[in-house]
Amino acid sequence: YNVARIKLGWAHELRLGNLKARRDWGFAGDYVKAMWLMLQQEVPTDYVVATGVTHSVQEFVEIAFDHVQLDWQKYVLIDPRFVRPAEVDFLQGDATKARKELGWEPTVSFEELVKLMVEADLELLSKEAKAKG
Repeated sequence: YNVARIKLGWAHELRLGNLKARRDWGFAGDYVKAMWLMLQQEVPTDYVVATGVTHSVQEFVEIAFDHVQLDWQKYVLIDPRFVRPAEVDFLQGDATKARKELGWEPTVSFEELVKLMVEADLELLSKEAKAKG
């Protein structure tokens, strides 16, 4: 959201905590498909839905700013208030069971996901600006 605000000139910085934290980000539409596949099973069971691939917060930021042709280093500030005291640096899911039993696979790459998010934010903010006149 703030990358779009910066691109539109409505903000001038993005304050973040730990850029090295790694997460297993995935596309909500892919996860909804996994949930639907779970509901089609005869016997209920637990599944982990994840891409199985981690990316750092910094990678996310780099792709987002690159998508709007801005240098992230000019806008991102590390703010100690946003560094979690009990930070888990690495979160990765193992969706092996979902892949084997459901035939589920994520279809949207991390880079595509970040770009989709930035585009959605730009569209939303542009509509808000037009509505305000």
